[in-house]
Amino acid sequence: MAKILIIYFSKTGNTKEMVASVAEGVKEEGLDVEVEKVQEAKVEDLLSADGIILGSPTYYGIMAGPLKNFIDESIKYHGKLAGKVGGAFATSGVFGGGNETTVLDIVKAFLVHGMIIPGDTNAPYGAVAIGKPDVSAKASCRELGKRISHLVKQLNR
Repeated sequence: MAKILIIYFSKTGNTKEMVASVAEGVKEEGLDVEVEKVQEAKVEDLLSADGIILGSPTYYGIMAGPLKNFIDESIKYHGKLAGKVGGAFATSGVFGGGNETTVLDIVKAFLVHGMIIPGDTNAPYGAVAIGKPDVSAKASCRELGKRISHLVKQLNR
């Protein structure tokens, strides 16, 4: 069965709270989901996943350092993630706090790896929340998990 890997960093718990909703969306699509804190994840874990979703709080308009370091380490597998499906989500402290730029930074790294990034008409870059995720942000996260999983299923027929 196809597997989705969710890796995240969370300092205040807001990003971690989003993870549960993303994973719920994956499970609704009937795929296996593995969730790892970035501090415990190994870059090799990326190789065994069919879909990869990364989540981060926004620090100065970009992803948190631990997640960026993880992405930098992934260079040793350049070319080996091509064709995998990717997605991203982020939190920020205030409206206009840079959560979309954080998501785009993750997406850009995925594109350099040759990964496939599905868009969405409601949350085109990925799911975002301002502060503690509300009902709308959690719904967007669930849809992100479903969208990534749906494409993985389509590609693995």
